[in-house]
Amino acid sequence: MPRLSTLLVQLVQLIVKPVHCVAHRLHIGIPFRKSLSGMALLSIVLFLPASLLAQLEPINNRPNPYNSVDGWATLPDGREWGSTAGVDIDPDGRHLWAIDRCGANSCAGSTVDPIVKIDPQGNVVAAIGGGLMLFPHGLHVDRDGNIWVTDAQGPDPDNPNTAGMGHAVYKLSPEGEVLLTLGTPGVAGDGTDALLETPCDVVTDADGNIYVGDGHSGQNPNATEDTVARIVKFDRNGNLIKHWGGWGSEAGKLKTPHALDIDSRNRLIVGDRGNNRLQIFDLEGNYIGEFKSFSRPSGIYITDNDTIFVADSESEFDDVRNPGWEAGIRVGSLLDGIVDYFIDGTVEAYPDGSNPEGVAVDAAGNVYGAVVSGGGAMIKSSRR
Repeated sequence: MPRLSTLLVQLVQLIVKPVHCVAHRLHIGIPFRKSLSGMALLSIVLFLPASLLAQLEPINNRPNPYNSVDGWATLPDGREWGSTAGVDIDPDGRHLWAIDRCGANSCAGSTVDPIVKIDPQGNVVAAIGGGLMLFPHGLHVDRDGNIWVTDAQGPDPDNPNTAGMGHAVYKLSPEGEVLLTLGTPGVAGDGTDALLETPCDVVTDADGNIYVGDGHSGQNPNATEDTVARIVKFDRNGNLIKHWGGWGSEAGKLKTPHALDIDSRNRLIVGDRGNNRLQIFDLEGNYIGEFKSFSRPSGIYITDNDTIFVADSESEFDDVRNPGWEAGIRVGSLLDGIVDYFIDGTVEAYPDGSNPEGVAVDAAGNVYGAVVSGGGAMIKSSRR
């Protein structure tokens, strides 16, 4: 019964300690390793009291073995962090690449370099990308050290500074040279070809193929079946191979594919933010399953042992998007979908916890949360 847990995922979540492991596994949409068979799982669910099945509680109460700090990095010219979302680790495992939206929440009309490389002591050692993008959003560093950035807005007819910009993905050298452009800057696609429409994130596989989470508006209340919400696959030279998804809530459909990463088994993990789930595909676009235990995913980072860090930036914005869930970073395993830790990112500027949109983890285990709201910040969390 390979789809059994997909059918049950909406029924059971963590309720009481005696069913801790079972409830977590029922909250996922793929078979779990070395665990219950489909029939055994079904028998447990059938005999759980109705009162337990009715309690679909958010997963907020998890240990936090991290201390969080702000202000550890010094930006060029003494500027403060603006809004940020994209963050990743250099191949050396030590340096951080991050987006700063030009000290604000947009780079329209600015010549500030929005992509910065930061050493472990918090010093900016490189800054690139000035004047290229409107709204730098997703950031990925490939195996060769090249930096990929999505520009997740398009031209505003009332602002001439935005003409011919947006709706694109750029591959940059570490020195800032544009090596490849996906999409046509300033031209919005309709989800049918290689043109892009407010692309959210980008990742590359071991063969150099490129995957783009295309379409930032799928989570909006006025979204329709025509709203762009898809994964687009290109070859290493930028030639379109295929695309899949489409707007919707069914398995394989998407509502804002906000974050992408690839795990150790060459599976594409998609932060399907508008549907409050992680979806899992093979690299040809075949749906494998999903997890809902990691809340509303804005950013994801996967380590070599398939530990996943999932940043939730929106759950506390209102009581509609993901009621009852708290913003922060949930840490768990892609092997079973169990959430082990919850990093709230509390610092002086965010006394109730920060809400990072992007997340990355360096070789020393430090976790970086890229905060988009409240002015913006880059929160560093280290194990106690």
